[in-house]
Amino acid sequence: GDIRLLANLKEVEEPFSKTQIGSSAMAYKRNPMRSERVCSIARYVMGLPNGAANTHANQWFERTLDDSAIRRIYLPEGFLAVDVILNLLSNIADGLHVWPNVVKAHAMAELPFMATEVILMECVKAGGDRQELHEAIRVHSMDAGAVVKGEGKPNDLMERIANDPLFKAVHDKLDTMIDPILFVGRAPEQVDEFLADEIDPILETNADLLKIDSVDGVNV
Repeated sequence: GDIRLLANLKEVEEPFSKTQIGSSAMAYKRNPMRSERVCSIARYVMGLPNGAANTHANQWFERTLDDSAIRRIYLPEGFLAVDVILNLLSNIADGLHVWPNVVKAHAMAELPFMATEVILMECVKAGGDRQELHEAIRVHSMDAGAVVKGEGKPNDLMERIANDPLFKAVHDKLDTMIDPILFVGRAPEQVDEFLADEIDPILETNADLLKIDSVDGVNV
């Protein structure tokens, strides 16, 4: 689901073959068809346990066989469906394409709003009145948001703050205060730790399996 949402924002794209048709109606589209298929099949798989639960709730005593027919359906179909999902996910991960410049553009459009708390604190440290500064930032933020949403123009919040003498204490460092790296916390380290502690051991344990070429193809 997240890949589909990010594809809509043009931040990522799943694999797309040279002759693949993204949409039968609109030739320019690159629909995330693999991810759509995963979501569709996953929805089916998530519904299968209901059959087992209903059987368990309604089965008579121990010797009735009213579970037999339905088990012959949901057990094999569940495994087969999940196998297809895993095959699709492997294919998607292997060819996933990220567009960093689009991601950066979206991040930079929102970062001025996120940076207002830091700007406020820095100005208070420099002796500014917190309530007065807070109200000024609120007004500037609302006005900048109105320009973005009402006129379709870029976010000009930083320009508004740069032109307001109330924020003179940070005027010379506004550009550095909206550096995206300042807002990611420990995310890079957490990713590295997760890969080292969780993923790498799994890959090492299953190294022989990973050498086996898959015979399942993905057709879109």
